[in-house]
Order: sequence, then C-alpha cells, then structure tokens
Amino acid sequence: MRWLKSSASVDSECVEVTAFGATCFVRDSTDVEGPVVPVPAASWAALRDAIRGRG
Repeated sequence: MRWLKSSASVDSECVEVTAFGATCFVRDSTDVEGPVVPVPAASWAALRDAIRGRG
C-alpha cells in the first residue's frame, strides 16, 4: 500500500492515509508500526472536504 501524508504537514508529526476499495486506513506517521484505523471512504472524503472548507 502507498501511504500519503498531507502536503500541509510542516514536520513529521501527521497522519497518513491509504485507500483499499471502499475503506481508507489512517495511521500516525510517527508510529508506522502502530495501530491502523479503518474508515469508510465516504466518511474520510466528508472529513477531508470539511477541513478544506467544502463541506
């Protein structure tokens, strides 16, 4: 899987996200071996849009 980090991140402390089918997976970029949280892709998109001011 290819993990992506926000381009707005100014340091290494951020979340990373990857998608597989209808699910996005979110993890702490400083603990890549730590827990991964599954989130429905539609919910992740809604959160992303709300943060960007489009939701």
